[in-house]
Amino acid sequence: MRRTMLFLPGNNAGMLANGDILGADSIILDLEDAVSPDQKDSARILVRNALKYLNYRGCEVIIRINDIETPYWEDDLEAVLPLKPDVIMPTKVSGADYIHRLAAKMTEIEEKNGMEVGKTLIIPLLETTLGIENAFEIAKADPRMAALYLGAEDYTADLRCKRTKEGTEIFYARTRLVNAARAAGIEAYDTPWTDVDDMEGLQKDTELAKALGYTGKAVINPRHVDVVNAVFSPTEAEINYAKEVFAAIEEGKRLGKGAVSLRGKMIDKPIVERARQVLENARAIYGGEF
Repeated sequence: MRRTMLFLPGNNAGMLANGDILGADSIILDLEDAVSPDQKDSARILVRNALKYLNYRGCEVIIRINDIETPYWEDDLEAVLPLKPDVIMPTKVSGADYIHRLAAKMTEIEEKNGMEVGKTLIIPLLETTLGIENAFEIAKADPRMAALYLGAEDYTADLRCKRTKEGTEIFYARTRLVNAARAAGIEAYDTPWTDVDDMEGLQKDTELAKALGYTGKAVINPRHVDVVNAVFSPTEAEINYAKEVFAAIEEGKRLGKGAVSLRGKMIDKPIVERARQVLENARAIYGGEF
């Protein structure tokens, strides 16, 4: 489960070394925006060595590579893919052809290194107007696709508008992306909150993302991890209600009832599906039986 995906600059050895103790479900080792062109080679070496020598216990490892229109992306893949990261995150993805080209290169490297083909997944970063318009075809482009992720800073630059805390300017992109991801049967992750000190704004923005259907949210500062984790974790009340739903269904079966109600409301398929998802998330986060 990815409630939080924390960005760590690929050229910061200290942050790379401590990636697994910061509380995030996933860490994104960043070879793109966080790294200036003159540091690409050294960052690539640092990230490669981090994958080789560090044990990121309990953390999914994602590598954000450079755009395929740059001269860096193939070197990124050649360096990190043989070390078997969980996910590759390509940037500025605009259509299915981009994913086809990336997946083909990943397969080539996997075969060359005697690796299991297709095990490393893809979560593309959609941060252009064209990428948002092509969200569904991107989501369906390859079996490796695990999710879509919204990047609002570059997207609003492409829109030629100001990025605001209210987020009105990205509402369309948020809803289109999450709808495309769900239609394709994959997950959706929201853009980071960029004001490090505005924790109240972070809380509200994260609650909005959850209400829109997002699975989790990227974060750019470790201080944001606990807030986002809490919002995307089932509450005790939600867990108890989900248990009541399944208990009512079982009781209905025992009594031979064709229709079952709980708290005066019929239990239909959407309610059952939401209850199932709550309990699955609870098991993933807290462990044990629910």
